[in-house]
Amino acid sequence: MDAARVGVITFPGSLDDKDAARAVRLAGAEPVALWHGDHDLRGVDAVVLPGGFSYGDYLRAGAIARFAPLMTEVVAAANAGLPVLGICNGFQVLCESHLLPGALLPNAGLHFVCRDQRLRVENAGTVWTSEYREGQELVIPIKNADGRYTADRETLNELAESGRIVARYVDLNPNGSLDDIAGITNEAGNVVGLMPHPEHAVESLTGPSTDGLGFFTSIVKRLVNA
Repeated sequence: MDAARVGVITFPGSLDDKDAARAVRLAGAEPVALWHGDHDLRGVDAVVLPGGFSYGDYLRAGAIARFAPLMTEVVAAANAGLPVLGICNGFQVLCESHLLPGALLPNAGLHFVCRDQRLRVENAGTVWTSEYREGQELVIPIKNADGRYTADRETLNELAESGRIVARYVDLNPNGSLDDIAGITNEAGNVVGLMPHPEHAVESLTGPSTDGLGFFTSIVKRLVNA
């Protein structure tokens, strides 16, 4: 097939849409710019919701962005199997859109956190993590003010028992996230939310590692071999 086409949505306040598009390109796919106010996914094979500070975050991170016109299309497509990756603010939007359970709250220390973070891959069976192995440790930057994942204990237990925790923080929990959760997936494994920024760890020149590239090569290989 031709190169996979991966859409990258820009919301007002998106900071990392260009970085995400570059990561998609480095992984061998064609990045397709999508605007939050449109209703057309332009026939893309997968979607990335990048990080930033979406409008309305003063209410609750992602709470207004979830009502963007394009999110109506994303929710319907994701429920039909379209691969979707939400990074940082994108993770928040996916939770607010009920594509993923739980919510992201202000960091436990009430401070913005920016650091290179060690993670452990807990689930290498999703369409976004198949290039990793279970238990593999990665170093990927994290930068957030509202990164504290929370859910009720029943939901947390269900995520753990069903293998839906994608990644956990190692050595240090930077934001107070419950059960050290750094990322989760839906039941089908096509929707993943990740608080750290893999798009900032795709080139040795600009990142602490290239450990983040696997999230993007995972989906490209899955799409090409589909």
